[in-house]
Parts: sequence; structure tokens; C-alpha cells
Amino acid sequence: MSDIEKVKKLRQSTGAGFKDCNSALKESNGDIERAAEILRVKGIAKASKKMSRDAKEGVIVISGDEKKTSLIEINCETDFVAKNDAFIKFAKELSEINNNCSSNIEDLKKSIMLNGSSVQDNLLNLIAKIGEKITIGKLKTIENINSINFKYQHSVVKDNVSKLGVIVSIETNEINEKINLFGKQLSMHIAASNPIALNSNDIKSEIIEKELELIAQELKNSGKSDDISKKISLGKINKFKEENSLMTQGWVMEPKKKVKDILAEMNIPSLKIKEFSRIKIGE
Repeated sequence: MSDIEKVKKLRQSTGAGFKDCNSALKESNGDIERAAEILRVKGIAKASKKMSRDAKEGVIVISGDEKKTSLIEINCETDFVAKNDAFIKFAKELSEINNNCSSNIEDLKKSIMLNGSSVQDNLLNLIAKIGEKITIGKLKTIENINSINFKYQHSVVKDNVSKLGVIVSIETNEINEKINLFGKQLSMHIAASNPIALNSNDIKSEIIEKELELIAQELKNSGKSDDISKKISLGKINKFKEENSLMTQGWVMEPKKKVKDILAEMNIPSLKIKEFSRIKIGE
């Protein structure tokens, strides 16, 4: 086999550039397998150097069916790479594996991809090939008994790959066009309104505490009495809870009504919003 043929074969098997393949073959005295090992070691070294950089771009991918659905965020440094074919191909396959792993990150990283290598190894190789930091970000799987999942994706890059993804799980004993329409509209509402919890009592205590700190800072130099400040603070925190809880948000299709009002008007006793997940690149 000629040197050029060896370089071509090594490039096909590793995805590395011509210069790197040629250099590795020289170092290995023409041994293709040894050259591939050299490239892998160098790739890992390159990848580790890139991991200190920021990766705030990327994509959200949704996989699964209406019973079990998963979201996964894969981050990179630039929007240019987020549209790269190799990056998108990796993200789509990773999303399918993530749904099978029920968003268990350790199981995901150890899983074997179609090329016979682990997710972790493929991730390192992709970093070395593309030249940017790439990380696995947020991930979530939703699967509930007697429930159906609805999804929505905004700023679609390709197929099930986008910049924002939503899954919402609705418990119901029946499926009809009315429920299907509500589920689709609800997932769009969540994308637009960005609730942080289903109900106000589900909002994490640390979020409430942080908001109270901000309110206290705002009122600190207002000159108002302590009693008045406490009343204002209570009103502000109650408004914060209302605006950030899905059930008490104004319905995007009819803002004068709340989500809970729309749910009540449907008059379907078995209908209940179980949970939701919303992931957006850069948040």
C-alpha cells in the first residue's frame, strides 16, 4: 500500500486531517493501527486543552415517542459548529441513546455508538476533529403512567434538532382532538412563557430566597416604613410566584385567562398536567 493510500485510509477511519495523518504515519513508520493510536492520544490531549473554554452555543434534540420522551442539550462554542453535519449527526444519535438510558448521564457516556466506540470516546474524537469544546449539557426524560407527552421545538436546525425544546406530560384516560390541541398549545405556551415550576409551592426555596434578596435590595433605599416595605415585598414575591408557575400564568392564546382556567373549562375530570421540561441553548 502506498503512503498516499495509507493516509487516505487513516483519514477515513479517524476523521483526522491530512497533515495530522501524514505526521502520525511517519511517527509509526507506516503502521496504520499505531498511527490511529497516536492520533487518538493527540486528540485527547487537544480535547483536554479545549475544555477550559466556554461552550454556550449548541443544539437541543428530542427523541422518543408520546409515552417516553427525552430532551438533551449538546453544547459547542459557535453557532457555525452547531450547524456542522458531523456535530448534528453525533447529536441525533446521542439523543436516541439518551432516551434509551432515561437521561442517566453515566450510562449515556458508557454507551456504545454505531461505530463501535463509546459516547465518551466519540465525544473526544469530535472535539479533536472539529476543534471546539463540546459538552453534554442538560438532559431530561419524561415517562408517566396513563399519560401522553407533547413536544414543541423552536428555531429548528434540522429534523428533531433545534435551539429550544419542550416536553409536557398530560395525564388522561382518553385521547381526542380537543386534548391533542391543548397539549400542542400547552407545549408552545411553555416555550414562550418559560415557567420554572408547575405550581407556586413547587418553586425551589433557593430561588424564592434569591428573589426576596433582590426585592429587599430594591426597597432598601426607598424611604418607606418597615410595615409598608413588608407589604410591598409580600406583593412582589406573590406576583413572582404567579408569573413563574405554569398553572397561574396567563394563557398565551388568551392572556386574560390563566392556564388553570383553560384546564377547568375543558371539563375533563381525568385531565391533569403532570410535569414539563424546557431547555433552551444559552439559558
